[in-house]
Amino acid sequence: MLVPTLGFVAIFVYGFIGYSIRVSLSKWTGLTPDLEVKQPAGSTYTDLLSQVRFQTDLRNIVIFTVFFLVLAVVVGLVLALLVHNALAGRPAFRSIFLFPYALSFIVTGVVWRWIFTPSAGANLILQALGIEAKPKWITDPTVVGDVSALLKDVIPFGSAIQTKLGIPLAIIPVVIAAAWQLGGFAMANFLAALAGIPEELKEAASLDGASTFQYHRYVVFRLLRPMVVVVLILLTHVSLKSFDLVYAMVGQGPGFATDVPGIFVFDQTFRALRYNTGAAASVVMLVLVSLVMVPYLYRSTKGAKR
Repeated sequence: MLVPTLGFVAIFVYGFIGYSIRVSLSKWTGLTPDLEVKQPAGSTYTDLLSQVRFQTDLRNIVIFTVFFLVLAVVVGLVLALLVHNALAGRPAFRSIFLFPYALSFIVTGVVWRWIFTPSAGANLILQALGIEAKPKWITDPTVVGDVSALLKDVIPFGSAIQTKLGIPLAIIPVVIAAAWQLGGFAMANFLAALAGIPEELKEAASLDGASTFQYHRYVVFRLLRPMVVVVLILLTHVSLKSFDLVYAMVGQGPGFATDVPGIFVFDQTFRALRYNTGAAASVVMLVLVSLVMVPYLYRSTKGAKR
């Protein structure tokens, strides 16, 4: 009974992964397939990693993932605690906070693009409040905290760094939009974990004289650690593959300030017709996701066996 499923997985997952790797090593740069190996072997990856744009994309996806994870987890945890402890209207609040997760990333990107357009949205609110400073939001090409010059002398192959290793300000609005949409997903997971905490623990903590803050700090937060790890893994997986939200909201951005590997793959494959470069970038994305997912799956499988 498992043979058909295993066959489909072998062909449409691992078979296509293998084919993508094969294309990434080839000379295929036009409409006509050319699977002859490009010499020297692996030079596609060398050329890819030396491109300023792709280095910028890797910087952007790392910055985006870190800020997004922090904001989404904090928002989800706060919302979960508020809903869990609500005296009335708990189902209504849960549905309201979870609603953004039901939207497509394209819809979210279009809406938040208007909000963070300098001539509209958030700046109109600032203007109404009498605040003169009007941020450029998604049109700001500034990169703050550049440490590339320092790393060139510290890490091996540092001289190959051709981009600014700092925080692009234009990507912050994208982080806010992503956290707004997926904060509800984090909340739902934390609510499920909170529902599994026995009420006896709260009663025992109260009898021992623990305050509400102490109960949440020393009991609730510690019991939520496994769920926090799960949420971080799942959201990291989503973040590293980001494409539609960023593409709909701002695209490459000023000076590739919001460009991500997913957009790079799209451009190289379907616009520039550099199938080998697009496939190589896809493989790099697969490696990034695997670095997160494989250790987690290994630990989960090992723990289940125990």
